[in-house]
Amino acid sequence: MAGVIYVAYLNGYAPAWADFLTEAIAESFAPEPVRRFEAELDLAPAYASERRQYHATLILAALLRRLPEAGSRMVGITSVDLFIPVLTFVFGQSQLAGAAAVVSTYRLRSQFYGLPPNEGLLLERTIKEAVHELGHAFGLVHCADQSCVMHASSYVEEVDLKSAEFCAACHATVCAPAER
Repeated sequence: MAGVIYVAYLNGYAPAWADFLTEAIAESFAPEPVRRFEAELDLAPAYASERRQYHATLILAALLRRLPEAGSRMVGITSVDLFIPVLTFVFGQSQLAGAAAVVSTYRLRSQFYGLPPNEGLLLERTIKEAVHELGHAFGLVHCADQSCVMHASSYVEEVDLKSAEFCAACHATVCAPAER
């Protein structure tokens, strides 16, 4: 067993659908245990005032310091806008074959694109991005299969087009006991 996967809702951000997200992650990574985790992080050091965004890598570092137990993995869920220096924004970031990942709902919200709020669509997008980033934490790289959850998504439309599930090859890799 690889250890517990923690779904960490950061700084009081816990949408009404938080339990559904946790359950969806559990389905994707069964039989790994998945637990909800509330995490208070000081995000101020990750804030880049010139961009009005938060540096995802610095949030990953903060998450690593909060990892509840050795051998576990954690995906942080936040509502702040994330970036890494080489990209304008990211939906999330993860350590490849590491312990931490972070996902932002900021640009997954319909209202960011001038559309009415749609909580169902936001949940669907967040599931895809959380499973995607955790896939990286389990050692998966981007997949060429456009329907696979591990397919890269630079735009929200690409998130919408892919499935929330692993393709057969990615599933075999993430579920292989020796790989964990």
